[in-house]
Amino acid sequence: MRDESQPALTVAQTNGAHPAADALGRALPDNLAVKCPNCRELLLGKDLAKNNKVCPKCGHHFRLSAPERIELLLDPDSFNEFASDLRSTDPLSFVARSGAYADKLVSEREKTGLEDAVVVGVGTIEGLPLALAVMDFRFIGGSMGSVVGEKLTRAIERATEERIPMVIVSASGGARQQEGTLSLMQMAKTSAALARLADAGVLYVSVLTDPTTAGISASFAFLGDVILAEPGALIGFAGPRVIEQMMHQRLPKDVNTAEFVLKHGMIDGITHRRELRAALARLLRLHSGSGAQVGA
Repeated sequence: MRDESQPALTVAQTNGAHPAADALGRALPDNLAVKCPNCRELLLGKDLAKNNKVCPKCGHHFRLSAPERIELLLDPDSFNEFASDLRSTDPLSFVARSGAYADKLVSEREKTGLEDAVVVGVGTIEGLPLALAVMDFRFIGGSMGSVVGEKLTRAIERATEERIPMVIVSASGGARQQEGTLSLMQMAKTSAALARLADAGVLYVSVLTDPTTAGISASFAFLGDVILAEPGALIGFAGPRVIEQMMHQRLPKDVNTAEFVLKHGMIDGITHRRELRAALARLLRLHSGSGAQVGA
């Protein structure tokens, strides 16, 4: 029987909430326990982390940060980041009801420890070299502004120059509205760089994670020679609610999911997170062994 003289502890949840506190007001770790948003199972944070943030009961894939994704995919100590000194500015002096964009950038950097919503570099998977770009949804919804577009383009150009496969892991709500037309121009910029990569016959693998929407899905995310997605990921241009409001009718329950777009031939496969590293290694090995001109 519980000692009634001791205060009962509340459970911390990591679905974006602030850390919980016990009856004495002491902060509890924000990863003590997590409630799965899909099956509502209560999971120990440490057990979830050991399972690569995949619910062991229903298989729901929680979002990963860019550092977590890099650690999951690449060989230990093989990642060499570049273009890390690029920082977004506020070209439009944008101010919304929530505050100034310049202040938002500062707070996002402090919160995430990142300079912007993508990390790019070179590394290896099972000893096979590649250029890697990983988007991080924590930084302003993984939105693509001028710096994100520039870093992606530099990574693609590096892959083209060194003739090593390019892998982009997408997790984004789309273009960054606070930069207006400048953010939309990144769609064309990254797509043009990928066209040059294809002309050079270099492999490009696009990995879609939750969520991949709007300007990201309308540009580089769907230009891969091979397009993979994680199970249950939200994938599409507009969200289901926006589509329903426009069409004035209910959509199927699974619309805009990885399973839906696979069924309709828009991607090549769905790969569980625990199998993603091995799947990428197979693709890199096939490409390096065949000498095929994939993009030609």
